[in-house]
Amino acid sequence: MNFSPTFFRVELVRQARNPFTLIFTLAMPVVMYVIFGATPEYSDVMAGRGNVAFTVMTSMAAFGTATAMTSLTSLAASEFARGWGRQLALTPLTVAGYALTKVLVALAYSTLSVVVVFLVGAATGARPTEGWVWLAAGAIILAGGCMFGLFGLGMGMLFSSEGASGLASIMITFFSFFGNVFMPLSGVMLDIAKFTPMYGYNALARWPQLEGGIDAVHSDPLWAILLNVAAWTVVFAGLVVIGTRRVRARQ
Repeated sequence: MNFSPTFFRVELVRQARNPFTLIFTLAMPVVMYVIFGATPEYSDVMAGRGNVAFTVMTSMAAFGTATAMTSLTSLAASEFARGWGRQLALTPLTVAGYALTKVLVALAYSTLSVVVVFLVGAATGARPTEGWVWLAAGAIILAGGCMFGLFGLGMGMLFSSEGASGLASIMITFFSFFGNVFMPLSGVMLDIAKFTPMYGYNALARWPQLEGGIDAVHSDPLWAILLNVAAWTVVFAGLVVIGTRRVRARQ
């Protein structure tokens, strides 16, 4: 069996009862948006195909998705690394089905995070000049967030404990602070930020609105943003390979 609707439903409910999941994937992105973006000044100032509030909203939705994908996939990987696979052998569900269910749960909470942040943004003045920017930004956020699913899997297998999920999520917050997500950086800090995983992902999510714009003078070419995302995807995939070998070595 490659998919169990019952197991999927149970996992959705289980994560809904997990305060860590609710705080980091739903509450924190909204609170960060309200703090940094829900101001009258940002609603009035335009940037590209939208106002500044929309830019901040997109960044916070990207942060929420990265956190959801990382925390939930790392939890799944650590469960499996601690011997959950032996329990699966007693059920009709295959390893592939287990992994698929966990990824779908992560995508479900990522989607919920984007929707909640977008709704709060729309209610507080975030707006694009063209309606398609909403859909494009949301689609890029969810698709690009899959790279952090790899990061979560790798972290979960390398640190096969319940703390792996928390550690991975804290690292996403760290990457966000130094990746130009929470506040605009400049100078040397901005130069360093361009080599962090959240920078490329965030810039790509804001591309429909800003087309790589950083400020009135500077902008990033699309190839540089895509190169950042591709490079970190490869790095995270390598982390999964290393984690897989470590799990097999333990067994």
